[in-house]
Amino acid sequence: MRTVDVAIIGAGTAGLQAYAAARHWTDSIVLIEDGAYGTTCARSGCMPSKLLIAAAERAHEARGAKVFGIETGEVTVDGPAVMRRLQDLRDHFLEGVVAQTEAIPEARRLRGHARFREPGVLEVGGEMLRAQRIVIATGSVSRIPDQLREGAGARLLTIADLFELRDLPESVVVFGAGVIGVEAAQALVRLGVRVRCLSKGGDVAMLTDPVITKTAHEILGGEFPVELDAQIDEVRNDQDGVHVTFTIDGEARTETFERALVATGRVPNMGGLDIENAGLKLDEHGVPLSDRATCLCEAGESPSAVAVFIAGDAEGNAPVLPVASDDGRIAGDNAGRWPHVKAHRRKTDLFITYTKPSIATAGMRYAQIVKSGRRFEVGEASFADQGRAVIEDRARGLLRLYGEWETGILLGAELIAPDAEHHAHLLAALIAQGLCAPEALGIPFYHPCTEEAIRTSLRDLCAKLLLDDLPVERMINRK
Repeated sequence: MRTVDVAIIGAGTAGLQAYAAARHWTDSIVLIEDGAYGTTCARSGCMPSKLLIAAAERAHEARGAKVFGIETGEVTVDGPAVMRRLQDLRDHFLEGVVAQTEAIPEARRLRGHARFREPGVLEVGGEMLRAQRIVIATGSVSRIPDQLREGAGARLLTIADLFELRDLPESVVVFGAGVIGVEAAQALVRLGVRVRCLSKGGDVAMLTDPVITKTAHEILGGEFPVELDAQIDEVRNDQDGVHVTFTIDGEARTETFERALVATGRVPNMGGLDIENAGLKLDEHGVPLSDRATCLCEAGESPSAVAVFIAGDAEGNAPVLPVASDDGRIAGDNAGRWPHVKAHRRKTDLFITYTKPSIATAGMRYAQIVKSGRRFEVGEASFADQGRAVIEDRARGLLRLYGEWETGILLGAELIAPDAEHHAHLLAALIAQGLCAPEALGIPFYHPCTEEAIRTSLRDLCAKLLLDDLPVERMINRK
């Protein structure tokens, strides 16, 4: 039986980062993958979704040019051309990731499905492998409710399936108003596809602030129907399409679509791993319990000498590339240096949804702050009359910035706004530095730019916290 110091299950973003980090400590390492090389981001996530969004933005901007006195004539969308460009550039990005993986010496790569036979022992493609430390980086899969899988049948698409189409569908019902759902729905409708988004629970993207959620619903709902509390009564398909019966406010209706896109979230991919044989404590969904600072999994009732770490989407925290990358780095470093495990400080949370206007959160979200019991105030800035946004015909959106009572320390923010993806990076940097609202006002703001809304929200926050902003702002700017 082959024995290694570290075995990493999964060659996606988290797995590759874990491999690179563990290599600083040992050469006795193997990276296991049973599917095609390439990350979720490059193959079916970040990159192809942004390619679809980029095409949609161009079509939308062309239609809106008239407000500036520019006539473009009728805007037509060549669906096959849109999809060809998406797939060609997707494949280009994917080739780079595959090349990076294949550059790893062949002796350190294993192809085949891995499953636990006992703590520290894996079966990979029929061969047995013993590892002193194991990193689980198996990623996540789309969560598909049985009602949708069975009802929509062959007309059901995951986001990965959508990117494989040769042409744009005539119509799509999108199930779910999370990040994937609203990004895809808006992009498709801007490319001329008839879209309806159906969701339950009242949430939009990753937002938790009810005021920002309401604003986002109103803005997105101005482009396509978004139902946040729909009861799905029936889904069936035939030669005419997908027939969806749903109830809103007590009124039932039925609509027919060419395709159905499921965007009801992602779940850790534990399928076929036989994780129950790993000697770990599992949650109610069969996912190993772990420590966020070390990525070390909790041992079960019969502790093993083998340390198991978990990273990326498999951990179930947030299925986004930056988190997966950080997880992989932490898990790989600790697997390599075991038993001298190190707690790693996490970066400030930053999440972005690439709608237009974009949606973002930085630092603690509203619901997290409320749950923590901290006393806080909220500084607001509307983009409805923000100078640069008005100039560019993008005057819509809202920023809410949260500051702790007494200290004025910035805790977090949620926003839907022009350039929110950039504002959120700046806000995350201010939060990471532990600045209070008056101190944050000391950074430069140019004019006119949409970042000035951050200054507006800071001033509003200072007023509500009963903090005097001007002396501090003047003092810092004088230095």
